[in-house]
Amino acid sequence: MCGISGIMSSEVMNPDILREWLQGMNFLQAHRGPDGVGIWIHESSRLGFGHVRLKIIDLATGAQPMRSDAGLMITYNGEIYNYQELRKELGQETFRTNSDTEVILRAYERWGEDCVDHLRGMFAFAIWDEKNKKLFCARDRFGIKPFYYTENVNGFFFASEIKAILPFVEAIVTDYNGLKDYLTFQYTLGEKTLFDGVSQLLPAHILTIINGNIRIRKYWEVQYKLDWFHTKLYFQDQIRNLLMDSIHLHLRSDVPVGAYLSGGLDSSIVASLARNSYVCDFRTFHGKFSVSPLYDESRYAHAVSEFCDMELHEQNITAEDFVSNIRNVIYHLDYPVGGPGSFPQYMISKLASGHLKVVLGGTGGDEIFGGYVRYLISYFEQCIKGAIEGTMHSGNFVVTYESIIPNLAALRNYKPLLKEFWREGLFEDRDKRYFRLINRANGLSGEINWDRLEPYSAFETFRSIFWGDNVEKKSYFDSMTHFDFKTLLPALLQVEDRMSMAHGLESRVPLLDHPLVEIAATIPSNIKFENGQLKHLMKSTFRQNLPDVVNQRADKMGFPVPLSEWMQGELKDFVQDIFHGSNARNREYLNPDFDIQSLIATEGKFTRKVWGLLSLELWQQEFHDKAQMYTNYRKGINV
Repeated sequence: MCGISGIMSSEVMNPDILREWLQGMNFLQAHRGPDGVGIWIHESSRLGFGHVRLKIIDLATGAQPMRSDAGLMITYNGEIYNYQELRKELGQETFRTNSDTEVILRAYERWGEDCVDHLRGMFAFAIWDEKNKKLFCARDRFGIKPFYYTENVNGFFFASEIKAILPFVEAIVTDYNGLKDYLTFQYTLGEKTLFDGVSQLLPAHILTIINGNIRIRKYWEVQYKLDWFHTKLYFQDQIRNLLMDSIHLHLRSDVPVGAYLSGGLDSSIVASLARNSYVCDFRTFHGKFSVSPLYDESRYAHAVSEFCDMELHEQNITAEDFVSNIRNVIYHLDYPVGGPGSFPQYMISKLASGHLKVVLGGTGGDEIFGGYVRYLISYFEQCIKGAIEGTMHSGNFVVTYESIIPNLAALRNYKPLLKEFWREGLFEDRDKRYFRLINRANGLSGEINWDRLEPYSAFETFRSIFWGDNVEKKSYFDSMTHFDFKTLLPALLQVEDRMSMAHGLESRVPLLDHPLVEIAATIPSNIKFENGQLKHLMKSTFRQNLPDVVNQRADKMGFPVPLSEWMQGELKDFVQDIFHGSNARNREYLNPDFDIQSLIATEGKFTRKVWGLLSLELWQQEFHDKAQMYTNYRKGINV
């Protein structure tokens, strides 16, 4: 686990300046790799790689950038979990190190660009192919590891974090199409970022540069080709075996491994299976908010740790912690993200980093197996529509209202959302209804100057992803989960990566193992979502691995943060001060009569309007208002 960077200059440079630039990029990402630093400069003085290292595998000989005997050079971030199997296939007697980095080099020597098809893990890397004068870059199938880049008259620049390439963009300004995405979904769609001129290499894509020409292509796609022939029992066996195999591989490490434990289903399953496979004491980490039982899930984490005989480390997170750390959170994120859960994740990662270097997490389960309550809301509407139209029992894609009613208790805390969702547009086309359910822009009509952001249509971009060619059009469930898999999941993985790496901690996500994801995509929705029960297949498959109090809970809400209570109390002055600065009052996208006090007073417990605007303003202050600081790195000024 590391931070990578690179420069391909448009002209020959002074090698000392090229080295100085790479040193600056390494410095801006130093938190990602506290155990080592490296720089490589090509003899042409037009190309160079940077690397900061967190030592996890092959502590003695895995330094980077790494060169192969065939003249390849790599800078790489991630873990290839099947590296031991690939070593055997590639002829392990020829390897000079025990690292998974060298495995990627040898895989590229054997298979060329198709090497990515053989890699099982999380990765972002760049390889310089001297023989073919080609730069080859790749990102893992799900976007677990980041890869950002910018191209301008000075050349091509890439890094693990945007802050490391900001010194080389022409101007640090907001991408307004990306901003419109953020205000709508609280994340960006496609290659866009919130920085104009900075793009992200999409998950499951490779980027090559030959003779200055950039080519990008997709190398993998999940296919929702539904398997109607096998039974629920068959899929349960497959899911259990594949996840246990994934856990086994994800425990490969030359340093101790632990796990996050929120008390929810996914992290509890991952921790339980890992504990069964781990030969040493297994440590888990949990954060709670004691301000109210609504935000305190520690009883579930304690139940799982006791049931599985795991050591639990717990931290109570306070409003004072928010004031002390929220600016660091935004700085490490590079740009604002959906939901305040990034803040407690930052705190728990800090806690875990004091004990070990690797943790497992449960990210991905909601998108793969259907865990979001909005899926239940959408299907509830479809059930009503089907009952009225007489089409309720028309196929395996439909959940009936008779079966869904017993599970509606999960909507208890979502009545405000239901009220807004059904206010208009009832029974419209499914894409419009799901867009309405996830669209956060409707609640910002008085705060945002939308005319500044036209004419880009976030809905049309949403629609092109929602109706993906790889999804069966009849399956509402798969269309919803597919959109979240393609958009929300990478945004959550950004948080997973940035909040852990801020503390030199590697976070692994065993649920995002592509053999598991590929078979999950073939499971019909009437099995995944049987009787309208969220994540039914996961619950029934791993019931015996968890205590009853976790198996039976129906109130899991992600990582709820008591912002509403805090902002009307301890954080009120803090938030108001942020928005009362002269720069904050003059943001182009904000209406001049925007009143943060009124917004705080009317904010619901679990709504995100204040959070969305607060994190956006803190991002503006951290990056835009400090733009000169990043320019100074390029100029070689010690800042």
